[in-house]
Formats: sequence, structure tokens, C-alpha cells
Amino acid sequence: MIRVFVILILSCLPIAGGAEVLETSAGPVQVTPMVEGLDTPWAVGILPSGNFVVTERDGALLSIDGKDVKRVKGVPKVAADGQGGLLDVTIARDFNQSRELFLTFAKPQRGGAGTAVAVARLSEGGDRLTNLRVLFEAVPGGSAGRHFGSRVVEAGDGTLFVTIGDRGDRPAAQDRSNHMGTVIRINRDGSIPPDNPFVGDTGFRPEIWSFGHRNPQGADLDQQGRLWVSEHGAKGGDEVNLIRPGANYGWPVISFGVHYSGQKIGEGTSKPGMEQPMHYWDPSIAPSGLMVYSGKLWPEWKGDLFVGSLKFDYIARLSGKALREVEQIKGPETERIRDIVEGPDGSIWFISVGMGAVYKMTPAT
Repeated sequence: MIRVFVILILSCLPIAGGAEVLETSAGPVQVTPMVEGLDTPWAVGILPSGNFVVTERDGALLSIDGKDVKRVKGVPKVAADGQGGLLDVTIARDFNQSRELFLTFAKPQRGGAGTAVAVARLSEGGDRLTNLRVLFEAVPGGSAGRHFGSRVVEAGDGTLFVTIGDRGDRPAAQDRSNHMGTVIRINRDGSIPPDNPFVGDTGFRPEIWSFGHRNPQGADLDQQGRLWVSEHGAKGGDEVNLIRPGANYGWPVISFGVHYSGQKIGEGTSKPGMEQPMHYWDPSIAPSGLMVYSGKLWPEWKGDLFVGSLKFDYIARLSGKALREVEQIKGPETERIRDIVEGPDGSIWFISVGMGAVYKMTPAT
């Protein structure tokens, strides 16, 4: 696979309010800090009002209204160990009516922890969760504090896609009797959609939508409603995958990377019956957070994928029928990008773990 890179060297010019201006292929953009001083932030969700919520991995959910930052009460207990803790937050499509949001987290289990999904109602004051229900909990099977996934995406039909890592147990990603190394699909009440690909198959977990994943930490839907996922490889072989129901994405049988020891992974880079990535990185960029852009503020970016790099401190823009990384958006604010989402107005919001902050990107004026 030939990879094409167009790297923009970005200039940073201070403007009013502590924001910066970065030069991009779509012209200058303004990057404005929305909240700073965060402790290991993991995900951001933007409310229809323009207020927003942020998760911190140690278990805190913060509600931000202008300069007012509240620690939300009623958050589920999490296993804040290694890569585990309070992870994703997604605002329900009908939030104006339901005030519901979805959380993923490492739920304490006997002998370790497992990826779980909960839904709760955010109070009108933004300071409390009520009616919290756990919709899904992965089958126990991982004691390591790594590879939890974990993004939750609400599809147009109201079902939920959730990404789950292999928990460091590589062979488990090919075993459909557990949830490790999968994308699952559940209804909003936690029940199982009858059209899931493995419903009725003896020994298979009916929640599974796809399998053979290593550690998918980015997910979003495109304008056609298709699910895209970014996932960590080992040493090389980070991937962007277009998810199909019932498909096997190959880990750990095939990979474009190698083990950290330098040894070969599995059987090579391809095998019949296993999917090829739409794009891969070698060396690894450590992707976390993926967003498919609508084109509202930057029409030239419509349909492009934006993926955050934890390792090389930039936002990758991927485009084209043969998907390629075509641009790197980089500046002081892009240190260890954990999450990237689109705001209701088309602005691009992202989390910098290195800066402990949430930023909003808009066209410079």
C-alpha cells in the first residue's frame, strides 16, 4: 500500500482570548481553549445548548457552562487502572427531549475489569446524573489494565455501536464466545437487535457486530451511516477500518505491524476471509479519536476523516477513494490528541491530553 503525505508546517500567531491561528489547507483556523487544567481527559460531548461535558479517566465527569465547571455527581464506579477508567461520553440524538448521555467505562469485575456502557439523564443544572442504567458489560476475561477500546456511537436507527479492545489477550479477538477485540451493537435499552450477524449462532455472543480488532479507540459514522473505526496496531500497523457486519478484521492473524519485540505477527498482512484496512500507518501514530466531517464550515473537507495522534502530536486528515493521510494539522495545542468531535455548528473540537485541555477549531476571522 502506497502512502501519500502532505505535511503542512504550521505557524502559530497569538490572537485575542488566548487563541492561536494555524495555517491549514483550508486556510487559517482559530484554535480556542474551551477548558484547561484537566487531569487525563478522555472524551468530550457537546450539548445542543453549546455547553459541554468532559470525562477524566480517573472517574470524573465535568460539566462546563462558559467559565463554570461542575463535577457531575452520580457517575458509575470505575476501575481507574492503567488504561481503564471513565472513557467515552456521547450525547443522545434526542438529548433535548431525553437529556440522556451514554458513557463507556472500565467496570470492576472479579479478577479485573471489563468495558461497560451506561446511559443516564443529565440534570437541568448539569451537575448530576439520574436514572443511571448499565446497558452492557463485557464478559469477564481480562485482568490486564489495557486495551478497553472504547467509543460509543449512536446510529441513525437508535442502536449503539461500542468498540472493545482485546484486553491484551491476542487470541481472544478471534474467539466470538467473548467480547474482547470486537465492535458490538445493542439497542438503546441494552437489548440485542435481531439482525445482528451472529444472533442464533451457538457459542457466539449475539452482541458482536465485527471482530478481530486489537484496540479500537476512535469511531464515527459517515454521511451514509457507515461506521468507521481507528485502532492501535502493535509496532506499526495502526489501522482505519470501514466496519461491515460479521466481518473479521484479522487481529492477531494478520497485521501490517510487528510485535514490540520485532517478531512477526501471525501469518502476514492478508488472508482470505479477513478484511484489509482502508488505511494503515507504519510507523504507528497511536490513533485515538476519529471524526467524519460534515463540511459545514469547511466544505472542501466534507466527508474527510480526522484522526488524532497520541504519539506524534497532530490531527491527521484522511481523504480520497483510496483513503490516504493528506494533511497533518499540528501546533502547540495538538499534544497527544485523545478525542476529536464535530460541534453542532461544524466547529471541530479536540482533546489534548498533553495540554490538559479541550480546544475548538473554527475559521479564523
